Amino acid sequence: MQVLQQFLYAIILLSNIILAAVLIFLERRNIAATWAWLMVLLFLPIVGFVLYLIFGQKLNKRRLYRLKEGELSQFHSVVEREKQLLESGAFRVHDPAIEKHRDMIYMNLVSDGALYTQDNVVRIYTEGQPLFEEMLAEIEQAKEHIHLLYYIIRNDELGKRLRELLVAKAKQGVEVRVLYDAVGSPNTMARFFRPLVAAGGEAVPFFPSKIPLVNFRVNFRNHRKLTIIDGAIGYIGGFNIGDEYLGKSKHLGYWRDTHLRIQGNAVYMLQSRFFLDWNLASPKRMEQSSFYFPECDRVADGSGVQIVSSGPNSEKQQIKHALLKMIYKAKKRIYLQTPYFIPDDNILTALKMAAMSGVDVRVMIPGRPDSKMVYWASHSYLGDVVKSGVRCFLYEKGFMHAKTIVVDSELASVGTANVDIRSFKLNFETNAFLYDSKLATQLEEQFLSDQKDCQEVTMEEYVKRPLHLRMLESLTRLLSPIL
Repeated sequence: MQVLQQFLYAIILLSNIILAAVLIFLERRNIAATWAWLMVLLFLPIVGFVLYLIFGQKLNKRRLYRLKEGELSQFHSVVEREKQLLESGAFRVHDPAIEKHRDMIYMNLVSDGALYTQDNVVRIYTEGQPLFEEMLAEIEQAKEHIHLLYYIIRNDELGKRLRELLVAKAKQGVEVRVLYDAVGSPNTMARFFRPLVAAGGEAVPFFPSKIPLVNFRVNFRNHRKLTIIDGAIGYIGGFNIGDEYLGKSKHLGYWRDTHLRIQGNAVYMLQSRFFLDWNLASPKRMEQSSFYFPECDRVADGSGVQIVSSGPNSEKQQIKHALLKMIYKAKKRIYLQTPYFIPDDNILTALKMAAMSGVDVRVMIPGRPDSKMVYWASHSYLGDVVKSGVRCFLYEKGFMHAKTIVVDSELASVGTANVDIRSFKLNFETNAFLYDSKLATQLEEQFLSDQKDCQEVTMEEYVKRPLHLRMLESLTRLLSPIL
């Protein structure tokens, strides 16, 4: 028995050494992530090996889609024409305040093919009840197709209400497609959608496990939250489908989030994103046609919008770079809300530099955790930014889940990406970047309203925190690159 134990230990030790070599010499990961995994493998030989198999593997790029030549052919010519107009200076924006942000429009266009449209009508939602009432009402009015893509769809009252509505629409002959994340919606199994499938709709999990209880792609989740109705109306933001997003969670209580309703040509880009993700996950491929991209009504003074997506299929980290661009462009103020604040060195440096340059930088995170490890890791970064002059606030009315950033009452981002390394590198995310001074001002006013329900973290209070919290923060910070 002792010989067998020694043999098994030697095998595990050898496996850890091989994994360490792979991490260092072959995978070429971020240095912080490499050190984090090396620590896990070193101090947790058996558990670390299992954790790496589940959480640490890189995604096989051959299994991912790429934007093949002609796949978005209806947009390629428009994108190229927009690039030429921006390069020549002939491109005109509706909002004079946005003139100086042409460089950011161009960067998103080049890095992600994010077409800039400025004929959009955008509405902001900060509470679940009005959002879902409006969205469900518009789903009920759908005539041709309904496309849903959500990280979480709960098997609860709201989830069932949505399902029954989708079943009714499918029976009416409306095309209904639902794409849900297999890890984010663990209790929403195929049987939950059987009534929809029986009615003629489709429901597909994203990256499901082929082995019960073990998912070797658990690290790469589709964190997007999109609704597209008849190709004319789109929803994007932080709200998933579940009762807790209506504030019904006993643990988290009131749910504070931000979501957008968009009507205009920006919906085309949401639709395209749904197509790409659907074709990655579903065995039944969808072909893009004009049926799914109807002509939109022209709005003379609409809002400028770019839909930017990123994920493990790209090394560009498009959303992170767009946020960095916003931060570095700030002259007066930056208001940032995020449920998880685990910035990488680039974002952390940009925020600190902005504050030290006299920009009013404010960061708001939850005052109560939904994930304690992420919560402690987030707090470890507060001290860094507070030292540089950033004002940090803990939201205490309920749970802060909004993923927004507003700069100088001119630029804003609302979407699905948190300010953490996972959202920037591992998750499939989508953000709407808004170029509209009225919308940006509205989001700034909302931030200031939320601030009334916050406790500010001062440097004096931060240094007085208990020793056990300092230890927890230090330990979780070491693992922050892989949280």
